[in-house]
Amino acid sequence: MVRRCAGRCVLVLTLVLPVGSVAQTLDRIIAVVDEEVILKSELEAQVQFFALNNRVDPGTPGLREQVLESMITERLIIAKAREDSVTVTDEEVQKQLDMVLQQRVQQVGSEARLEEIYGMPIARIRLEFRDEMRKNLIAQKLQQQRFSETSIGRREVEEFYRTYKDSLPRVPEEVELSHILKIPTVSEAAREATRARLAALRDSIRAGADFAAIARRNSEDPGSAPAGGDLGLVRRGLFVKEFEGAVFSLDEGQMSDIVETPFGLHLIQLLERRGDAVRARHILLRMERTPADDDSARTVLARLRERALQGESFAELAREYSDDEQTQLAGGELGTFETEKLDPELERTINGLQQGEISPPSRISVGSSYGFHIVLVKQRTPAHEMSLEQDYRKLEALAMNYKRVQDYQDWITELKQQIYWKVYPEGSL
Repeated sequence: MVRRCAGRCVLVLTLVLPVGSVAQTLDRIIAVVDEEVILKSELEAQVQFFALNNRVDPGTPGLREQVLESMITERLIIAKAREDSVTVTDEEVQKQLDMVLQQRVQQVGSEARLEEIYGMPIARIRLEFRDEMRKNLIAQKLQQQRFSETSIGRREVEEFYRTYKDSLPRVPEEVELSHILKIPTVSEAAREATRARLAALRDSIRAGADFAAIARRNSEDPGSAPAGGDLGLVRRGLFVKEFEGAVFSLDEGQMSDIVETPFGLHLIQLLERRGDAVRARHILLRMERTPADDDSARTVLARLRERALQGESFAELAREYSDDEQTQLAGGELGTFETEKLDPELERTINGLQQGEISPPSRISVGSSYGFHIVLVKQRTPAHEMSLEQDYRKLEALAMNYKRVQDYQDWITELKQQIYWKVYPEGSL
């Protein structure tokens, strides 16, 4: 048994899609783990894939060794999972494969570009790497089974704090924020004018015009218009609710009537359905708001701010009046943020506000559109050295992560002693 990379290594459980030119490399065996071999082409593909995802030079010193260690570790876990009869369903594999491919398409810009980079059509990618995805999911499932019940007590947190007190990071200034958002209401005249324009495009398509050509010339979605409105393969739950309700009600090839969402008015055509995912294209026309619409939203927010300053509950006002569906039911709570990492728009809004103060109405980006909001600084915590009294939850999270890393490394060491593995030096085979 040969033991290499005995230090700390990072396990990367991701779909490996070999680049066409790399896949043609003359293969030889780089390593053996239990019943599986690691080929040179696989290693080179992983290195290229890691470099692409992390935007580093694939020739970075030590990167090849780090990736090889990750591949060995993954195969050790898979061997253990095989021994323990851990399995996953075909549905789980398909769902994960769809999600990963969708992420890759978004990363490179289009399905055509992905096919060009990896030297094979999407259909073949799915076929070729289904087994690899199954192995990855099995490895993840085994790790979840082994480490999901890891817990930590206060005594361990205190011991962690005493041991690492001098090297713990300083806690930066933090703010806890809530807001009330108002999206300016589009005037009925603007809505009807936009609807009439889109209806004319719809009638042209129904009369035989090409949907993709119409989308390229007219759609106001800059992300999809150059591709003829094609949105790629998207899983259920990722569209806004109005769009999702429409697209999942269509049959393949069918075009919707006009659909209104917070982004504007759409025509949607379903191109393909794959289980819980759809590939669709759309034409978007935005409904232009007027200065009067903006002023109306600011006026509403100014009145709500005044009511809150006079003693009414900000949270209750948010629940009743905010247009932010994600925070409305939680009373407008945005969460706690490090001030130095705040979005620039939000940072400008709360700049100079003290704890308990509420900002005047200010403009904020909402997706590809905009709205106005008022922001309450619920709490402002100055930068300080980490302490048990003030930062127990942060320390608990750090200690838990440290414990999991230690347990994981001990486990991998055990697997390396239990399961056969060997790395072949360059040129030995």
